[in-house]
Amino acid sequence: MSMMLKEAYSRPISLSDDIAPRVLPFHCHFIKKYGKNFFAWFGPNPMVNIMEPELIRDVLLKSNVFQKPPPHPLGKLLVSGLVTLEGERWAKRRKIINPAFHLEKLKGLCELDVWPYLENLTGMVISRTAFGSSYEEGRRIFQLQKEQTHLAIQVTMSVYIPGWRFLPTKTNRRMKQISKEVYALLRGAGETANSDLLGILMESNFREIQEHQNNKKIGMSVKDVIEEYNLVLVVWTMVLLSKHPNRQARAREEVLEITMIFHEVLRLYPLVAMLPRVVYKDTQVGDMCFPAGVQVVLPTILVHHDHEIWGDDAKEFNPERFGPRVCIGQNFAMMEAKIALAMILQHFSFELSPSYAHAPFNILTMQPQYGHT
Repeated sequence: MSMMLKEAYSRPISLSDDIAPRVLPFHCHFIKKYGKNFFAWFGPNPMVNIMEPELIRDVLLKSNVFQKPPPHPLGKLLVSGLVTLEGERWAKRRKIINPAFHLEKLKGLCELDVWPYLENLTGMVISRTAFGSSYEEGRRIFQLQKEQTHLAIQVTMSVYIPGWRFLPTKTNRRMKQISKEVYALLRGAGETANSDLLGILMESNFREIQEHQNNKKIGMSVKDVIEEYNLVLVVWTMVLLSKHPNRQARAREEVLEITMIFHEVLRLYPLVAMLPRVVYKDTQVGDMCFPAGVQVVLPTILVHHDHEIWGDDAKEFNPERFGPRVCIGQNFAMMEAKIALAMILQHFSFELSPSYAHAPFNILTMQPQYGHT
């Protein structure tokens, strides 16, 4: 698998939206050979790929049976929050976090490689909204998390050797240093939080504890609150609008068009390429029986590009398939993206540079490997 990824990432692809073979080369290879629902071994671990929507629905509904796989021990140093939690811990934290992301709470808050600027924009927006007066600390946290993400990807792609994480290697030392600095910065920001996002989280957590007779086990620890701080959407939107200038013009005139465009961009370039799950007790989905211990993979990008689901134009950019219409932070993310794109469209028209290399790759979220010019 790592060899296939290395080969796929070694060069860009043609300017098309058929990006799945580059992002998930292993899965595309096995689907061609064995079909959509295939079985393979990852070392000692059995893995089943599922692409039928009805079966995917069943897997996601049986959340007590199909759970998120345990993270790599060193990967835990990358702050992750809800994305890695299951069961009661997930339900408890989501209940506490939910008020912070209500839309009402968020109100008020030449040839050029635009990717670094959009990355920086995301960092500034999140930092200012989340930390208010502790803005500089927020920017530092964002920079540290970006570095930690790259290190975590390197670690998780390598063969896991029990006990290796305790050795004082250069990577291990750096990941632990980043983790300590992030938690220290967030603790300091939490002490002065007011009406910013962090303050809203702290208030919601305190209220939940009070409602249960000051039982702190019901609420979130400071560490838990910190873990919920973990704009590729705009950059992929700009790539697609550069390819389709007529859509760019329509988006400039009509806000509802932007919503439809974002939905279609997220279909063609989903932020998460696949969803892994582990079977925790023997179960059945459709006509397939899964013993405990099997890993199930739901390849988001392959389902989004499936002709049988979306029609003959599945790999084409067609926002009309979505009428103007929930991740917990969707309001925040979509508000940020809409404002950013609206401001760009007001002041600029854009097209792809002849030097642009189309190279989507997966590093927690799907990002442009060589930037976007």
